[in-house]
Amino acid sequence: MKAEDIIQYMEALYNEEQRQAMMRFFRTGPGEYGEGDEFLGLKVPQTRDVVRHVWNELPLSEVPQLLVSPWHEVRLCGLLVLVEKFERTCTKRLAHHPEARRQREDILAMYLHYAHRANNWDLVDMSAAKILGRWLVMEGGVGCEALLDNLAASHDLWLQRISMVCTWTTSRAGDPSWCLRMAERHLRHPHDLMHKAVGWMLREMGKHVSMDLLRDFLRRHVHEMYRTTLRYAIERMSADERRYWMGL
Repeated sequence: MKAEDIIQYMEALYNEEQRQAMMRFFRTGPGEYGEGDEFLGLKVPQTRDVVRHVWNELPLSEVPQLLVSPWHEVRLCGLLVLVEKFERTCTKRLAHHPEARRQREDILAMYLHYAHRANNWDLVDMSAAKILGRWLVMEGGVGCEALLDNLAASHDLWLQRISMVCTWTTSRAGDPSWCLRMAERHLRHPHDLMHKAVGWMLREMGKHVSMDLLRDFLRRHVHEMYRTTLRYAIERMSADERRYWMGL
């Protein structure tokens, strides 16, 4: 299996009407966050169907050709292939196997090297938690804080979003520390996509770990949070409690 075969197949599915709709939805106009991105007009289930048929046969060495494609859907395909390959090394049987661990490290290294190609929110959101987040849960030791801090310190919006969204997995595993660390780091980020990501991850941390931890974070930071972040963070609270926090 070659990456060029996958690209040719996906290009054959080109849909101009859907392409135009997606370019509007993902804000590809001048000055917008997705400026210049190009679409084939494939819906996500179509791309996932491609991934389902090719991920196991496509060598890891072929994936970069997908990740550097100008086509949004082809890059998504490459990222989802990495997700599938990574997840197959995380089963209970393979979790501590040396070869599986080496494979995880190779996949993570490739993901981070090409992370700037996950240059829209959907590409980040469908890959960050399942690769970097899962790696944090499994490895979670020396070097992890520096890795996330470096992503957060980047001037690239998408690398910053990766550093935040990956904490969805650590929160689901019962560890709030990554979410709280990155939320504080990004609390005053100027971009609306980060306001939403921070609030979303705080909400998930509250759901999966502790609503009291979420409330404590809000008490300390509510007056410096963007309204969008706050609204996302409190979505699972009662109507009365939501009114309370929004009224502060």
